[in-house]
Amino acid sequence: MSLTYVIPDLHGRSDLLDLALARIDAHAAGSAATLVVLGDYVDKGPDSRGVIARLRAGMPAPWRVAMIKGNHDALMVAALRDEADMDDWLAKGGDAALASYGGDPAEVPMHDIAWLDGRPLFFEDAHRVYVHAGVDPALPLRKQAAMVLLTKRYAADDDSGLGGKHVVHGHDRHPDGPLLLANRCNLDTSAWATGRLVIGVFDDDVPGGPAELIEITL
Repeated sequence: MSLTYVIPDLHGRSDLLDLALARIDAHAAGSAATLVVLGDYVDKGPDSRGVIARLRAGMPAPWRVAMIKGNHDALMVAALRDEADMDDWLAKGGDAALASYGGDPAEVPMHDIAWLDGRPLFFEDAHRVYVHAGVDPALPLRKQAAMVLLTKRYAADDDSGLGGKHVVHGHDRHPDGPLLLANRCNLDTSAWATGRLVIGVFDDDVPGGPAELIEITL
């Protein structure tokens, strides 16, 4: 059985990331699998720099890895490339991210900025679409607007997938989540604030939502 492990919004919680990767490694028990991380690596929490460093290191071969861009990752890139965007980023949690680099924008390494900017906006497999925030169900995946993929918020009763595939996303905080519906699931439990991170475990051969959940609490 081939598995995909999905980590939602981390927002600077490198402590939760370290535990998540250890739990995933133990669960996989030596088998290669796929790791998908749903973006928002930075802002709000205390160690954005540490999260980026760990994720940039990747996973051992032959794991497949997809690390998707979140809206906060895009905000950080924009602010560090154009000072006009700095105040907006800082007001949305960028102050915490900047503090993890010592407080000086000039001290943020170019390779971290380039890595964030280079994250894809989605990942797709046989049965599922993985994005940070959501999709427009009326459009094919490759015609989706970046702003939708990065910032969409679903209505509570919206159970739309995409072209018959289950949509896996984060972005919209549900501290008592995850939110599991027939055609989409939202794994974001506001882990940076709650200390509770939930990893979705998906069977690559079976359509639909997670076959299992791995919960980490600090």
